[in-house]
Amino acid sequence: MKRFLSLIALALAWQLNAQVVYYNADQFPLLGKTSDETETRYERLPAYLKEVTRQPVWNLGKNSAGLAIRFNSNSTSISAKWEVLGDNRMNHMTETGIKGLDLYAWEGDHWRPVKAALPSGKVNERTIISNMTPEKREFMLYLPLYDGVVSLEIGVDSTAYIAPPVLPYPDTSQPILVYGTSITQGGCATRAGMVYTSILGRMLNREVINLGFSGNGKLDYEIAELMATRTDASLFILDFVPNVNTAQLAEKARPFYDIIRKANPTTPILLVENISYPYMTYDQNTRKNVTEKNRLLRETFEKIKSEGDSHVYYLPTDGLIGEDGEATVDGVHLTDTGFDRLARKVFEAIQTIKKR
Repeated sequence: MKRFLSLIALALAWQLNAQVVYYNADQFPLLGKTSDETETRYERLPAYLKEVTRQPVWNLGKNSAGLAIRFNSNSTSISAKWEVLGDNRMNHMTETGIKGLDLYAWEGDHWRPVKAALPSGKVNERTIISNMTPEKREFMLYLPLYDGVVSLEIGVDSTAYIAPPVLPYPDTSQPILVYGTSITQGGCATRAGMVYTSILGRMLNREVINLGFSGNGKLDYEIAELMATRTDASLFILDFVPNVNTAQLAEKARPFYDIIRKANPTTPILLVENISYPYMTYDQNTRKNVTEKNRLLRETFEKIKSEGDSHVYYLPTDGLIGEDGEATVDGVHLTDTGFDRLARKVFEAIQTIKKR
C-alpha cells in the first residue's frame, strides 16, 4: 500500500514539473507499408504507381489505413498533433475512425487499447491520455483509416523520454498482405485500431499490411505485382469479391492470383468469400448476386487446387460476421463487432493453415 501511494505521489510530482514536448513521428518505426518508396511517409502505395494505377486507387492509397507508429516512453501523458490530408467526412462512419488516431500499449503479452485521439478538423492537437504512472511502456499508434496524414508529432512530458521501441513487436519479418475493398480498408470502424487487419495483427503480433481500396478492390494487376514483390510475406489474403461483378471475377481473379503465385510459389494464399450481408435475408437480387460471385470464386479455387497448387486456401462466407444481423452499420460495412468477428474467423483460418 505504501509503495502504491508513493507511486501516486511520484506521478503527481512528475506531472507538476512537466510540460508537453512534441517530437516528429518521422523518427519512429512505421508499420504497414509495402514499400518505403512513397511520395510522402504516411501513405500506402509506392510513387511509381502514380502513373500506372487508376486514379481512384492512387487517391485511396494516400489514406493511411493500417499504418501504425511504434515508440517507447515513460511519460505520464501522451499527446499528438496531426494534420490530415482531406478532412474527410462520411454519413455512416465516425470521424474518429476516418481521421482520428488510436493508441495501444503492450501489457505483458498483448496489445491493450489506451484511448483514441478525437479529431476536430484538418489540423488537430489532442492529449490522448494523462495521469499515468511514470514507467517505461511500449506504444503503438494507429493512423486514420479514411484520410491521409500530412504531418504527425507525438507529445510527452518534458521530464520524460521518447524513443524507438525496445520490443520487436509486432513481428515485421514475415508480414501478411491483405488485398480488398472498403471493408478491408476499415469501413466503418469507430476507431483506427478496429479494422479487421489491425485486430488480426494484434492477435498474431505480426505486421499486417492493409491494401484495402474503398469501392476499388477491382483486381488491378499492378496491385498484384506490388504484392508479389513482398517475397518475405508469410501469407496473402485476397478479399476482393464485394467490389467486382461476375464478369470481372471470371476474367481477372485467376490472372491476379497467378501474378502473386509466380513470384511466391509456396506462400499460402487465402481466398475469402463475400460476406453475407444481413439485408440479403430480404433483398433477393443481392442474395442471388453475392451467391453467384461466391460460386465463381469457389470454382476458381477448385481449379487452382486441381492443377496441383497445395498452398491455396479458402474461407467461405458462413459465419464470417455472425448470423444475428447485428454486425454492420448499413447492411454492408462493418461495426466494430463485425470486424472483431471477421478477424477471429480469419485468425482461425490462419491457425489451420499453419498446421498443414
